[in-house]
Amino acid sequence: MRKLALSDEILLKVEKPARYIGNEVNSVMKDKNQVDIRFAMCFPDVYEIGMSHLGIQILYDMFNRREDVWCERVYSPWTDLDKIMREEKIPLFALESQDPIKEFDFLGITLQYEMCYTNILQILDLSQIPLFAKDRSEEDPIVIGGGPCAVNPEPIADFFDLFYIGEGETQYDALLEAYKENRRCGGSRKDFLQMAAEIEGIYVPQFYDAVYNEDGTLKSFVPNDPHAKEKIRRQVVVDMDKVSYPTKPVVPFIKVTQDRVVLEVMRGCIRGCRFCQAGMIYRPTREKNLETLKKYASEMLKSTGHEEISLSSLSSSDFSELKGIVTYLIDEFKGKGINISLPSLRIDAFSLDVMSKVQDIRKSSLTFAPEAGSQRMRNVINKGLTEEMILEGAGKAFEGGWNKVKLYFMLGLPTETEEDMKEIPRLADKVARRYYEIPKDKRNGKCQITFSTSFFIPKPFTPFQWAKMYTMDEYIHRAHVVNQEMKEQLNRKSLKYNWHEADVTVLEGVFARGDRRTSKVLLEAYRLGCLFDSWSEQFDNNKWMQAFENTGTDIAFYTMRERGKEELFPWDFIDAGVTKSFLYREWERAMRGEVTPNCREKCSACGAMCYEGGVCFEGKN
Repeated sequence: MRKLALSDEILLKVEKPARYIGNEVNSVMKDKNQVDIRFAMCFPDVYEIGMSHLGIQILYDMFNRREDVWCERVYSPWTDLDKIMREEKIPLFALESQDPIKEFDFLGITLQYEMCYTNILQILDLSQIPLFAKDRSEEDPIVIGGGPCAVNPEPIADFFDLFYIGEGETQYDALLEAYKENRRCGGSRKDFLQMAAEIEGIYVPQFYDAVYNEDGTLKSFVPNDPHAKEKIRRQVVVDMDKVSYPTKPVVPFIKVTQDRVVLEVMRGCIRGCRFCQAGMIYRPTREKNLETLKKYASEMLKSTGHEEISLSSLSSSDFSELKGIVTYLIDEFKGKGINISLPSLRIDAFSLDVMSKVQDIRKSSLTFAPEAGSQRMRNVINKGLTEEMILEGAGKAFEGGWNKVKLYFMLGLPTETEEDMKEIPRLADKVARRYYEIPKDKRNGKCQITFSTSFFIPKPFTPFQWAKMYTMDEYIHRAHVVNQEMKEQLNRKSLKYNWHEADVTVLEGVFARGDRRTSKVLLEAYRLGCLFDSWSEQFDNNKWMQAFENTGTDIAFYTMRERGKEELFPWDFIDAGVTKSFLYREWERAMRGEVTPNCREKCSACGAMCYEGGVCFEGKN
C-alpha cells in the first residue's frame, strides 16, 4: 500500500487534493530498488497546467521505457499547500512514489515561460536543495533545465547544474549512461558534469565565464573548463517517425487545461514570422508519417478514454497530410462521441469544411491571428496574410453558419505607428461588416467579434531580437488608442476588445533577453514573496519593482535599448541552426517592409539545412 506524503488532515485543508496524490491511469510505478536512476520530471506550475504539457509526457514515457530508470512527476504546490509545507517542514515529493525529491538522482525542470522562473526557486526551496548550483553537495540531485526558454538559460543559469538545449529524444540516453558510468567509477559530481559537457547539446553554466563592458553589454563569454565546448548545438530530431511517442499518456484525476489526447503531427513551421521564436528554433519543419499518426491516434484514445483528440503543431494547415489524418479520424470515430480539435489552422475552404463536420457551429468560435491591423505592419512581421485573405476566410465561415470570431493582434511591434494601431479595430469592424453582408434570413443571430492584443516581446533567435521595447505606460497608451478607435466603428456593438497586462510584458522582456546578472532580481523577487507570476491573481508588480530597486538593476537596460548589429548576446554561445547573419538580414528586411517567402516557396538560407532533414530536403534524393 502506497503511503501518501501528505496526511488526510492536510489533504482536506487544501484546494484540489487530487493534485498531490498521484496513482492516475497510465502513471508508471516501479520498484525503486530495481532501478539505477531516479528522475523527477518537473513542470514549475500548478498540476492542471503541467499535466497539459506534451513535452513532459514524451520524456516521461521515453525514460520509463528504460528498465534502469524510473521517471516520476512533480509540479508546483499551489499557495495553500506551499504555506503548510513550509510551516510543517514537509519536503517536496514526487507523485508516483511520494518520496522526497532530494532523494532523486536528477531533478529535470521544463522551462516553458519566463514568468514561471520564481516557481523554479520554490521547487528547489521546498525540495530542500540549495538554490545555487555552486552550493550543492554530492548528496543533492543534479538539477537540469530544458524546454524553449533554455535557448537563453542565462537569467537562471546560477540555479542549474546543467541545461539540455533542444529536443529531448536525441541525447538523454547518452546523458543517463554517462551518469551510470561516473557512479560505477566512483566519480564526483564535478566529474559527471565534465562528462556531460562533452555530450552534444549539454550546457554546464559553471564551466563558463561572462565578462561585461563598462556600458553593461556582454564583452566575452568563454569556457573555463577544457571539457566545455565554445558552442552548444541545439538538438533536433531529424526523423519524427523513429522516436518514441506516448501512446499511454497519464490521465489526470481532475479537469486540466487540455483534457484531451494530443497527437503531434509535425514540428516546426515554414512561415518565418519575424516575432515568433518557436518558428525559428524548431526549424526545419519535420512531419510525421500518416500511417504512424493513425496508429498513435487509435492507441491513445483506447488507452486513455478521452473523448477529444487535438492535432498539435505550430501551423496545422501546412501539414501536407492534414486532409488524410482528419478524414481518417472522422471516418474511424464516427458515432463514437469523439471530438476533433484543430488548433493553428489557416481559415480556408478545406479547414472550414472539416470544422463544420467536427464542431458544434452554434457553440464554437473561429480564431484568426492577423497579428497586425495594417498590411504595412503585416509585411514588417512577415505574416504572409492579406486583408483580402482574412475577409474571405471570415466570409466563408459566416456563410458556413459561424457567427463568433476571435482575432489576435500584437501592439508595440517594431516601426508601429498610431495609424497601424487604429487599423486593428478597423479590421475587426470590416470582419463584422462582412457578416452583415449576408442576407438577414441566412444569418445565425448577431455576430460577435472578440479581438485581443498582447504586447510584443523581442525573443532570442528571432529577427526582432535587436528590437527595443516600451515602458508600461506607453503600452497602456497603445491599448487606449485601440480602445478609443473601436468606439468609432460602425459595428462597435458587435466588437469586444481585450488586452494583455503591460506590467507582466515588461518583466517577460527583461528575462527573455536577460543575462546572468538578472538572476539576483529573480532571487530577490522570490524572497519578497513573488510566486505563480503567470497567474494574474497572484502577480504583484510592486514586489517586482522593489526587487529591481533592491538589487540596483536597471529595467531600461534590458528593455528600452535597440541592440547594435555587433552586440554579443548572452545566448550567442548556442547554435540553434538559424544563423545570426540570417536573422539580421531578416531584421533589415523587416525595416524595409519586405516579405520573405515561406520555406516551401523558396529557401532563404537560414542555416537549418545543417540538420540534414525536414522541409529543407523535401522532394530531394
